[in-house]
Amino acid sequence: MSKTASTMLPLGTPAPDFVLPDAEGDMVRLSDFDEDDALVVGFICNHCPFVRHILPAIVDFCDDYRPRDVGLVAVNANDTDAYPADAPERMAELMRELAHPFPYLYDETQETAKAYRAACTPDFFVFDGDRQLVYRGRFDDSSPGRDAAPSGADLRAAVDAVLAGRDVSDEQVPSMGCNIKWRPGNAPDS
Repeated sequence: MSKTASTMLPLGTPAPDFVLPDAEGDMVRLSDFDEDDALVVGFICNHCPFVRHILPAIVDFCDDYRPRDVGLVAVNANDTDAYPADAPERMAELMRELAHPFPYLYDETQETAKAYRAACTPDFFVFDGDRQLVYRGRFDDSSPGRDAAPSGADLRAAVDAVLAGRDVSDEQVPSMGCNIKWRPGNAPDS
């Protein structure tokens, strides 16, 4: 299990547009979240132990924030030829297991991951109501093998600030997880 840190896309960056199929094949667009006061975009996958560690807490986060006009969407950009556990049919299985708490999108071309400069799973981005980036980084300070239970404290603090009309702290910690599994020749630096 190698660790990769998020790239920390510059704050103030407008949310990159996307139109991607969800785990069931329905198309989801950035504009589908226009009415939400905040939007969380998370890059995850099925097999990553860092994601698996926080997945129940992500579901709790969704349950707590969906009623508060917070949109949440997860994107899987991994090369599913090399990592079949992340294939769309397996994504759909995971969503059924979790009772579909959020749209889980498949970025087959990996262009959305590149636009967000996503580097690892999990990797989180919070956008305010104007879809300007106000937070990028970790879910919380927990990780597999540590005693700390996942809480989503860092992500919750950012979203709470947006909902309260306060500035989000500039002190943000990169996410740490498994690197995105780029298709051969498709990595951002290739």
